[in-house]
Amino acid sequence: MMPELQRMDWMPSPPLAPIDNPLDLDHLSRMTLGDAELEQEVLAMFAEQAVRLIAAMTALPAETGALAHKLKGSARGIGAFAVADAAASLETAARIGHNQPRAFAVLKEAVAEARAAIAAILKH
Repeated sequence: MMPELQRMDWMPSPPLAPIDNPLDLDHLSRMTLGDAELEQEVLAMFAEQAVRLIAAMTALPAETGALAHKLKGSARGIGAFAVADAAASLETAARIGHNQPRAFAVLKEAVAEARAAIAAILKH
């Protein structure tokens, strides 16, 4: 007797090739089902959250790994894959205790670029 096969919904994946924009707007559109108002709301929330998390990492260095993990998930959700990658690197650096200042600097730069792109989008 064969098990019944069920169709699974397709889940978008990050691009295989790097993108020039700090935000993958196609990914964002898929995640928000093309709702432009929701896209703007999510981008504004991410920009604020990123600032708070970076500040918290500075104030609470022992929590850096957990905070980086949180930022990584949020960044992936909106298509800020450079931020997600940098947060993942910082999370690893915090866990193994190696090269954390460099990883944190890379993350801050990625967040700054993403926030600049978000600001440009929200002005339109």
